[in-house]
Amino acid sequence: MLIDLRIRNYALIEQLQLQPSALLNIITGETGAGKSIMLGAIGLLLGNRADSRMLFDTDKKCVIEGQFDISSYQLQDIFESEDLDYDAQCILRREISPGGKSRAFVNDTPVTLETLRHIGANLMDIHSQHDTLLLGDAVFQLNLLDLYAGLVPARAQYSNAYRQYRKLETDLKALEDQVAQANKELDYHSFLLSELEDARLDNEQQDELEQEVKELEHAEEIKYKLTNALQALSEGEYCATGALKDATMLLGQIAPYSEPARELKHRLDSCLIELHDIADEIEAVERRTEGDPARIDELQGRLNVLYSLQRKHQVRDVVALLAVRSDLRDKVSSVLNLDKQINRLRRDAEATLATVTKQATRLSEARRKVFPKFEKELAALLSDLGMPHSRIVVQHQEGAPAASGIDIISILFSANKGAQPQTLSKSASGGEFSRLMLCIKYMLADKTALPTIVFDEIDTGISGEIAVKVGRMMQQMAKKHQLITISHLPQMAAAGDTHYFVYKEDRADRTVSRIRLLSLEERIQEIAQMISGAKPSQHAYQSARELLAMRGEELVG
Repeated sequence: MLIDLRIRNYALIEQLQLQPSALLNIITGETGAGKSIMLGAIGLLLGNRADSRMLFDTDKKCVIEGQFDISSYQLQDIFESEDLDYDAQCILRREISPGGKSRAFVNDTPVTLETLRHIGANLMDIHSQHDTLLLGDAVFQLNLLDLYAGLVPARAQYSNAYRQYRKLETDLKALEDQVAQANKELDYHSFLLSELEDARLDNEQQDELEQEVKELEHAEEIKYKLTNALQALSEGEYCATGALKDATMLLGQIAPYSEPARELKHRLDSCLIELHDIADEIEAVERRTEGDPARIDELQGRLNVLYSLQRKHQVRDVVALLAVRSDLRDKVSSVLNLDKQINRLRRDAEATLATVTKQATRLSEARRKVFPKFEKELAALLSDLGMPHSRIVVQHQEGAPAASGIDIISILFSANKGAQPQTLSKSASGGEFSRLMLCIKYMLADKTALPTIVFDEIDTGISGEIAVKVGRMMQQMAKKHQLITISHLPQMAAAGDTHYFVYKEDRADRTVSRIRLLSLEERIQEIAQMISGAKPSQHAYQSARELLAMRGEELVG
């Protein structure tokens, strides 16, 4: 429960501190005094969006801090899920800088707004006029029924399975779209791949083919020049080897008595051996060199295939063509693999849908079982609040599996005897809506372990004896939950264990909003003014004492 609330530099609030009791706390004050402003600050503490324009002093930061005693509420798992240290005394803090930057803390640990909302949602529930309007929404009604029936864990389990199914469906649709697009290109890619496969590119050396073509095209010239070279080296009358032999012989004659001549002869011997080797190789090449038109045509055809493929794929060599072929193989193969993935995903989606349908059916059966009890209990509470002829009917239909299950429900209501129950938006007035919401909150109070509940004028549209009964209902709820209630009714003000008064204080430069805890005499004064205005009569004072006496208060004279 909330044990200490501090608000600094927010809207009309310069500084405010509230230490509510563990039971029913009533907050009253004139319209515009700052009650809603205080709720806005609490909303920031629970993760609502911040606006620097709400700062009291635009040169200072706004700080809102709430200290909660959560020792009795088994919230350790919630803190663990957010990777936060658990402490029986939990402090939430929100800071808004003049520049608009917002920071959030849980037990002095910086957290995201999402984490603050998660923690705050387990500490405090603020009921506003917006919630009353939501009562007409079918999804909101289904959430209420699940909470009433204790089906929140079962619904969470179903929701997880449904999300898994929807993800599989989304993945399957994306994959099917991918396959449809891939199939449009499959034939073209298969054709290109077939051309490259037929070209037998593996281990191909294009430059060797081009060189062989050059040699074959110039075979006659090569053979003629080789023959002449052979003649010049070893077969002609004045061939090089003959001249070299003569020079070697002459050097050999003087070698016995000339060391330089002997050395030069050895060098010429080596040259002669090299020339003979060269001549033999020239002769061998000349013998092998023959023109072959058929071979030229064969090689030129092969090269034309390579050149054509290179132009088509805009590459320069066989290595690049091999890379293109590999890429096309992957693309064609991936389409076949996508078909396998689609079949697997489709099987998974069908299996998950079967699980979802089974869980949704069990959830629906459990919901329908509590409809009669919900209708009877809510009608009985409304009767106690001055609506003895009210009827509640939960209208039910089954639909396709959705995020909340297969149930489509609508709470129908009639306040008058003999009237046909209709949807809440058509049949309930503002006061009836307020009483309906209060009764539902009362019914749900035993189903939740929420420490603190805040009601913002839930007593709108009621008065007299009904307001007294609403106060008693609040007192009953306060036995298990800390309640903070903003009210304009004297009957509600008298029902509280503590009574806070919000008021404006006019300064020379501006107006500020303040709050104070009322003493017994101040409560009598405030309630009397709520009954009859700024200058209450003795009768109003007596009525205030009587209202407080219903709580067993020790009255002053």
